[in-house]
Amino acid sequence: MTINERYSGVMQRFAEIMPDPKTELHYDTPFHLLLAVILSAQCTDKRVNIVTPPLFEAYPTPSSLASASEEEVFNFIKSVTFPNNKTRHLIQAAKMIEANFGGEIPADIDSLMKLPGVGRKTANVMLSVVWQKAAMAVDTHVFRVSNRIGLTKNSKSPLETEKTLTRHIPAEILHKAHHWLILHGRYVCKARKPDCPDCPVKEFCASYQSTPD
Repeated sequence: MTINERYSGVMQRFAEIMPDPKTELHYDTPFHLLLAVILSAQCTDKRVNIVTPPLFEAYPTPSSLASASEEEVFNFIKSVTFPNNKTRHLIQAAKMIEANFGGEIPADIDSLMKLPGVGRKTANVMLSVVWQKAAMAVDTHVFRVSNRIGLTKNSKSPLETEKTLTRHIPAEILHKAHHWLILHGRYVCKARKPDCPDCPVKEFCASYQSTPD
């Protein structure tokens, strides 16, 4: 099987079973998605979705969060991972959005990555989810699944994985492929015990095909 055949088969199968994939983070505005994605670093979406409704209600806009105290924000997010750092990042990001971007979330990766708490993965999530841009956010699921299936070959870093995926996946479906790979890794191709018998893409998977019966 060639690499192009593998990509074509995997993407087509995902498109059949998940034609309209969505992020599992709950949000109502781009600003609130940004907060949720910052909070989701090394934390489950389920936990983030528990803490964000009251946070969103208290801080509907960047200006409202920019004027909040760390103590106020911490009390909303104290049950997520690294709440002290994330509290500072949320407030500082809101201040920068107000001061540098007129209260609007920037729609390019370089500007997004200037925001405190926003790395390349978070920036790519924003670009693909909010604006459906041809961006590939590589988290632990995407990194693991890509190597396992054989979409990447012994990729050593998220950036290397991102470059390989964006080179092979058509730009018009890249924002969907981001969700396909995350959801596949979260529910099927799990880290410790992948559900290979019920995997919808096993016929294209390099790892599965190389495993002795």
